[in-house]
Amino acid sequence: MSQPATPPVLAEVIRSGFTEGRHHGSLVLLAADGSVEFVLGDPDAPVFPRSTAKPFQAVATLRAGLAIEGELLALAASSHSAESFHLDGVRAILGSAGLDESALRTPADLPLDETEAELLLAAGGRRAPILMDCSGKHAGWLAACVANGWDTGSYLDPAHPIQELAREALAEGTGETPVHTGVDGCGAPLLAVTLTGLARGYRSLVLAAEGTAQRRIADAMRAHPEYVAGTRRADTWLMRAVPGALSKMGAEAVQVVALPDGRALAFKIDDGAERARGPVLAAALRRLGVTGADDTVERIGAAPLLGGGAPVGEVRAAF
Repeated sequence: MSQPATPPVLAEVIRSGFTEGRHHGSLVLLAADGSVEFVLGDPDAPVFPRSTAKPFQAVATLRAGLAIEGELLALAASSHSAESFHLDGVRAILGSAGLDESALRTPADLPLDETEAELLLAAGGRRAPILMDCSGKHAGWLAACVANGWDTGSYLDPAHPIQELAREALAEGTGETPVHTGVDGCGAPLLAVTLTGLARGYRSLVLAAEGTAQRRIADAMRAHPEYVAGTRRADTWLMRAVPGALSKMGAEAVQVVALPDGRALAFKIDDGAERARGPVLAAALRRLGVTGADDTVERIGAAPLLGGGAPVGEVRAAF
């Protein structure tokens, strides 16, 4: 019986000149016309997109008739850092529907951003549902439920109307029927699609006609990237440095980026290693031909290894 091929190495862990480890995975780059330009591994195998599905989930919020714009719309597609402006925005979305934090079904969590988590704990704070990085998405769904008279207690049920709209938006954007349904870390339905489908889905967001739900999401995210991620996050840096870029991370080291001319990339590190995300993203951006943002790409790609508190190596892309 033949064994499945080992995915290629996307990143190497180099310590003191010695290769200490390797991170395998799959990657796809699309040319401006949507054709596949470069492949590593098997980007046509289904993966859980994790938070890279959020722009499509936010499309569902708009299609349900929720009237939010600007930074609040970006927050509805976010994996936020729980900075104060993020929390104010989540409360504003909930408040617009007459709801408060108690309506959120996100699990109690610490801020995704380590600095924010340290500040919270130092001040005597504790885990809370609003601090979970998906609370913006959940707030948007809840407000849409109120606007339509839908039950708010069951909004995470896969059969709930808001989740049916989210499934339709993901399938439409990727051009694929999800092959498996799971449960994401925030409790929401999680739908498996391919990396190639995700890259094409993000390409469809940036190329959509103005005024469509897809384009409204893409425009809000690109205009307010701090609300999509945070002030210390790579997605924010990239969208600020490269005009028109749409960038979104997902848990387990999934990443998708689309450029305004239709070029796009998607990858997943098989073992979910966050330390490999930046180096792989930077290498993929360079191979995709991103220019004019060298300092930002270098910043994204920096992943030093420390020994005794001093740099002794790095995690680096292997392609």
